[in-house]
Amino acid sequence: MSQDLRDTRQRRAPLTFIIPAYNEEAILAANVDRLRRYLKDREIVEYEMLLVSNGSTDRTVEIARACAVGCTDLTVIELPQRGVGRAFKAGMTRAQYDRVVCLDLDLTIDLDFITTAAVALETADIVIGSKQTGGQQRSWVRQMASAAFIACTRRLLHLSFTDYSIGAKAFRTDFMRPYLPHLADQSAYILQLITWGQRDGVTITEIPVWCDDRRKSRFNLLHEGLYRFGSLFLLWLQERVIRAIRREQGRRPG
Repeated sequence: MSQDLRDTRQRRAPLTFIIPAYNEEAILAANVDRLRRYLKDREIVEYEMLLVSNGSTDRTVEIARACAVGCTDLTVIELPQRGVGRAFKAGMTRAQYDRVVCLDLDLTIDLDFITTAAVALETADIVIGSKQTGGQQRSWVRQMASAAFIACTRRLLHLSFTDYSIGAKAFRTDFMRPYLPHLADQSAYILQLITWGQRDGVTITEIPVWCDDRRKSRFNLLHEGLYRFGSLFLLWLQERVIRAIRREQGRRPG
């Protein structure tokens, strides 16, 4: 089989899309339609979209359910509490397929990440879409905060990757499921998965993506920054304890 044919088959492998949503009534219908058109144009016909509203107080759920009427590709999950980690875990427990692509509902990344990630998942357990190695149109404040966070992950956790945001990530479910009960309810779950995956020897691939995100953030940036750096420090402490326990176990006579 030629490499081009193999890549085409991998791009068309069944995919589950997990899409968290919080108060996105203004963009939801248009972006669901945009994603559907993209998948149709790329001849990706076997897929499911799991749109997970986490704590929305506007018409997000109502509009999402309207988008699902008469269609079999969209499932709407409603959670009473806010939390993208909660949304991710709820989506993972409902995922039908072994290849999961996580997208932000604003679809600010180049959607070709989907087809590239589908191919990469043939040999990788985690695929990281990186704005740092691709390109980005975001506020300088958000870019500086991301750069500082990435530098800290390198220093504390010895990670060489360059993007820990929610969107543009892809996973194999057989790798993911054992970690689900231990994941954070908020955005730190991405850092946890990458850290634990590297520690446990899974295959992680990073690919460049283009991101145009000039919309006002859905997060309080100060609170989110404090949360992420606090979660990073806590994860660093946990990993130190685990390494110390493993070293001690290695010294014990068999």
